[in-house]
Amino acid sequence: MKICIIGAGYVGLVAAACFAESGNTVIAVDVDEAKIEGLKQGIIPIYEPGLKEMVLRNQAEGRLSFTTNCCEAVQSSLVSFIAVGTPPGEDGSADLQYVLGVAREIGRAMTGYKIIVDKSTVPVGTADKVRAAVKEELAIRGVDLEFDVVSNPEFLKEGAAIEDFMKPDRVVIGTDNVRTAEIMKELYDPFMRKQNRMIVMDIRSAEMTKYAANAMLATRISFMNQIAGLCECMGADVAAVREGIGSDSRIGYDFLFPGPGYGGSCFPKDVKALIRTGEECNFDFLLLKGVEDVNERQKEVLADKLIKALGGPDLEKPLIGRTIACWGLAFKPRTDDMREAPAITIIERLLAAGATVRAHDPEAIKEAQKVFGNRIEYSHNQYEILTGADALTIITDWNEYRNPDFDRIKTALRNPVIVDGRNLYKPERMSAAGFSYIPLGRSGANACGQVR
Repeated sequence: MKICIIGAGYVGLVAAACFAESGNTVIAVDVDEAKIEGLKQGIIPIYEPGLKEMVLRNQAEGRLSFTTNCCEAVQSSLVSFIAVGTPPGEDGSADLQYVLGVAREIGRAMTGYKIIVDKSTVPVGTADKVRAAVKEELAIRGVDLEFDVVSNPEFLKEGAAIEDFMKPDRVVIGTDNVRTAEIMKELYDPFMRKQNRMIVMDIRSAEMTKYAANAMLATRISFMNQIAGLCECMGADVAAVREGIGSDSRIGYDFLFPGPGYGGSCFPKDVKALIRTGEECNFDFLLLKGVEDVNERQKEVLADKLIKALGGPDLEKPLIGRTIACWGLAFKPRTDDMREAPAITIIERLLAAGATVRAHDPEAIKEAQKVFGNRIEYSHNQYEILTGADALTIITDWNEYRNPDFDRIKTALRNPVIVDGRNLYKPERMSAAGFSYIPLGRSGANACGQVR
């Protein structure tokens, strides 16, 4: 099948590579000339395991190409995916200017029947706006061409996007047209070899499904972070609590790890957008407002623990003269994505408290430099940043941090203090090794979060 994907960002580039991998002819379109030129030369603008190899292979075999010419790409394709960004507006609503701009471009370019697919995360009712924008452009041209609009939300996890696309939990197709549904099923059939997980529904329900899924996962994260805080107050162990509740088949273990808060391109934006959607129809989404509030507070917790453990008498600059080593900058492992990363809030708080900050991340240093510039120190060696530091704080749970050389850590640190935002280590082991170990919701910290 001939496909064009408009928007060569995270979702668009992964989709383009995976559709090409299954034998389709795919053209990826983007307005960023530098990005397209880089992709033609094999330069991948994001870090995602397996993506570079897949892009290069399908380029070499002629199934995947890149262009800035949207008109030609649309005209040569049956299916046009809209995969551009929907950044949050000032009021939290999704900004649809790029989605609708692409819809108008399609309307100006199409010369025959087209299937237009919303792959971007968009609020309920967007398909109607896309349809109206295309019709308006066709009317301006004085032509009457048949087309269908489909909602096909993505459910990719950064760091595992290729696996998620090639072996999806489910594929949601929102359409009211039987013929269009069959074409979309044909397109996704290669990814359904073991089990048919395609779910066809009406367009508005498909649009809602994406937001509802992310909101549910964000709710679980904020819930567990609240439980971790309560465990600290009550002397309970959040790891044991997680095991106890996760063993219930109605609950399960996924997304029940306490941490420094959720981030990335999806959860923060989608929670805000769903709250705003409720407001537009006079529905007060109290639960999600609480989820968002908990998440923003959670991003302050690691900095609070460091200040309580190491803070001096200066109330405005309690960490003046202190050096903090940070392991992890990306919002999650196996990605370089710094969007809404908890590390941003944590490090800004540490800098405001007067600390010198050193940071390591296997992939996100370049992105972090765009955020912090030279206000913090960076190293590609996770141990190098420890020398003479007053404490180590763990922000992102990269595999490299799970079983480190503790003797080397203790020797390098000025004070053997570890504030662990991911609960990677066993408190009893850390205590026996002579560390002041401060995890989340576990016995390594008392209710005030001070070093024992």
